[in-house]
Amino acid sequence: MSPRHIGLAVLVAAVWGLNFVIIHVGLENFPPLLFCALRFAVVALPAIFFVRRPAVAWRWILAVGLVLGVVKFGLLFLGMHAGMPAGLSSLVLQSQAVFTALFAAALLRERPAGQRIIGLGIALVGIAVAAVDRGVGGPIGAFVLVIAAAVAWGLSNVLTRKAAPPDALRWMVWVSAVPPLPLLGLSLLVEGPSADLRALREITPAGLGAIVYVGLASTLFGFVAWSFLLRTYDATAVAPYSLLVPVFGMSSAWLLLGESVSLPAGCAALLVIAGIGLTALPPGALAGPGRRLRMRPPRPSVPAAVPPGRTG
Repeated sequence: MSPRHIGLAVLVAAVWGLNFVIIHVGLENFPPLLFCALRFAVVALPAIFFVRRPAVAWRWILAVGLVLGVVKFGLLFLGMHAGMPAGLSSLVLQSQAVFTALFAAALLRERPAGQRIIGLGIALVGIAVAAVDRGVGGPIGAFVLVIAAAVAWGLSNVLTRKAAPPDALRWMVWVSAVPPLPLLGLSLLVEGPSADLRALREITPAGLGAIVYVGLASTLFGFVAWSFLLRTYDATAVAPYSLLVPVFGMSSAWLLLGESVSLPAGCAALLVIAGIGLTALPPGALAGPGRRLRMRPPRPSVPAAVPPGRTG
């Protein structure tokens, strides 16, 4: 990768890592489901009136919009609202790599190589360590909600692979048009009209900034930039930079929110990052010199797994 594109990859990881702190700020200003609805509304409107629908069937747009937007992000925001720390959320959500592999094996008949199975096993051990630590130090229900969000993210990755949209920007805009109404309906039912109206009536600059950041910076910029990198270089050259997301997430939560990192949580982070890093290596890379990664021309399909930063 060129130095400029390495810088872009690091920037995207930083944007996605900081995103969890910004979500924390947004949840201080809005009920979680309403905040999630506003996040996708900012991405879809008014862009949907100027961006043509991607050349994929409606069923894929609706399926990914519901699974990724409503289920994954709805559960993530609910989990963080229930007490899951921003830094730990940025780490636990990376377990989506495990669930993506499981769904790909079940639905796409993909069989991971032994090296990848070992890496996924190491990552699962890290998640288990984090779960035990969270069970001792905080509400386990919030942890379970974020794990469930990672499961939904894994499923949405496989659905996106099946859809194979040719244009990342159009895909993101149209997928983002699906979640706002279902999320708003759920917010009215669960959080109540009075809470929603009060949050909108008393909106603060911090709340408005959080909506703009998670919608435009994290979702739109992050996804399109990451997709560009994956279309330009081998996935094995780009994917390791996603390991910086929990690094930026946990460090920004420590610096800006004062979140401490316990020894078990630190060990869990190392295990998860090492495990996912092992899955990102090309098969046989540990047995001998790796093949030289070469730049390749853009291709008209999206990567095998939806990048982590939409994360949040």
